[in-house]
Amino acid sequence: MGKDFKQTLVNLIPPAMIVAVVLFWAFIPEALAKNPATIIVAGLVITAIVLGLEFLFERHAGWRLNKREFLTDTFYVVLGYTAISWVSNTLAEDPLKAVKKSLGITTDWAMHMPFLLQVTLVVFLIEFGQYWMHRLMHNWHPAWLTHAPHHHITQLNAMKGYVGNPIELFLISLSVVALFDLPLTAIFCAANILGVVSTFAHANVRSDPPLFYSFFFTTIRNHSLHHSVPYEDTRCNYANSLILIDRVFGTYREGEADVVGQDERKRLSIWEQFLFPFRPVIDAIKARRNDPPATAG
Repeated sequence: MGKDFKQTLVNLIPPAMIVAVVLFWAFIPEALAKNPATIIVAGLVITAIVLGLEFLFERHAGWRLNKREFLTDTFYVVLGYTAISWVSNTLAEDPLKAVKKSLGITTDWAMHMPFLLQVTLVVFLIEFGQYWMHRLMHNWHPAWLTHAPHHHITQLNAMKGYVGNPIELFLISLSVVALFDLPLTAIFCAANILGVVSTFAHANVRSDPPLFYSFFFTTIRNHSLHHSVPYEDTRCNYANSLILIDRVFGTYREGEADVVGQDERKRLSIWEQFLFPFRPVIDAIKARRNDPPATAG
């Protein structure tokens, strides 16, 4: 009885963290909300909490975090908050804002929505775009080459959502949120909610949230199946956080995997992950160099 009650509490941690995030951004002082560091600190705190839960409530011993995995994951977290964030803002967010301004696009109605509806709108806009981008990456080979490094991870942990080729990390960050007039607090709240869901969906935590959560949000069960070793088994459960979209478009599959990876579970180094999309070109150049020169007849 005591063990079942403890597991029930663990299962409720993801929805409880979402509630905490909403309350935090709903009542945060304005000065703190406008500070760019706040969203970063909040995101890092979420990651740290889920990492701690991996040690307390381990799901699979084979996914236990070691020094190499921790350092690799940390590298990608830093990359995401620095270079990827800068490129995304420079090449996508800022140009979208400029287009919005030049065309005189206004969405005053969005500014007057209740806070929770604003947050819901941002979550949907981000996830809907990510769903189709992610689905494209699994169904068009050139796009798959950018995404495949993320599927070469051989275990799931709290920071694994940050791991991938930089091209993919940029593409998956794209959204149309910049075209809408919305308060920063709603945007940051939505980003943190997605961070909670995505982090748990990649984490080695023995938490299976109840249906009121798992029907709408992606869980480790859904996402581990997406990371299955057979390539065809990865073509499901594309939603990074909002699994409801998979249910609507018929790409949802029930199940769970405890063995993950691609290409006979070959783990890629950071350098190999960076070069992966260019492997066909590199292989073609090597093949040409290795071909013996044609001799005159």
